[in-house]
Amino acid sequence: MSQQISLPAKLINGGIAGIVGVTCVFPIDLAKTRLQNQRQGQQVYKSMIDCLIKTVRTEGYFGMYRGAAVNLTLVTPEKAIKLAANDFFRCHLSRNGRGLTVFKEMLAGCAAGMCQVIITTPMEMLKIQLQDAGRLAAQQRKPGLIPPTRLAANTVLSRSYNVVPNPSVRAVSATQIARELLHTQGIQGLYKGLGATLLRDVPFSIVYFPLFANLNKLGKPSPDEAAPFYWSFISGCVAGSTAAVAVNPCDVVKTRLQSLSKGANEETYSGIVDCFSKIMRREGPSAFLKGAGCRALVIAPLFGIVQVMYFLGVGEFIMSQTQLKLISD
Repeated sequence: MSQQISLPAKLINGGIAGIVGVTCVFPIDLAKTRLQNQRQGQQVYKSMIDCLIKTVRTEGYFGMYRGAAVNLTLVTPEKAIKLAANDFFRCHLSRNGRGLTVFKEMLAGCAAGMCQVIITTPMEMLKIQLQDAGRLAAQQRKPGLIPPTRLAANTVLSRSYNVVPNPSVRAVSATQIARELLHTQGIQGLYKGLGATLLRDVPFSIVYFPLFANLNKLGKPSPDEAAPFYWSFISGCVAGSTAAVAVNPCDVVKTRLQSLSKGANEETYSGIVDCFSKIMRREGPSAFLKGAGCRALVIAPLFGIVQVMYFLGVGEFIMSQTQLKLISD
């Protein structure tokens, strides 16, 4: 059995799946970021739905897509690296085309997760600043919650919203934030939270890839046939949402560490251990599940779409390597 890996086809498959998925679920991802960054006693949003409604009211419809541009730009190489790396390591860990053990599947997923953070960390860093700016602005507007002068200063982000006394909004771009970070902190500024990103993405891949592979096997009519595309979609959704919820505590820590601007009385963190301990002490263990439902709703369709793109062979079709598979053979 040929194990040839076509990197351009992987790039196309991952890119299309990522762009479609991000476009569909990005508002939920924005709600997840804002819910995760809320502290006790300073809640602006009660739930995902409440967050989305308030975002539309105060920032307009496109406010739900604040930060989407950087995601749409970088999601193609991110998904391509993640999926192509997993296939590469699976290919080299297998012997004579035979199936992998669960341990080797987890090892391949671990290696893929470590590779993707090259793109994921700066992408998440920029996206979070843009997504969370609306929450900080809403805190300033809420009477008696936060004095305007208590908002933590940041050279670029302080210009992202003018909410007191002028209610108009003037947003900055991801390019401006990236330029400011590079100027003041160098390349490490874009990679703040790298350790937390590894702590999230490596376990995610360790859970996701073996779980998807084994769920997908259940839908195969025979060992030599591929599972139907709808089964691949369901398997991708189930595996993705399971892995997302499993690593949500790490995602909360990553989000907190990568948020440059803080509201009044919002603590800062010196690292991963300090962040974990402060959240546990001040907010309790339930804080680590903030945004878990949102994250599951984001990841499930995203990885379901990814697997359908791979099943259909869209990238291979565009590269004229194979015919598009619309139904299972």
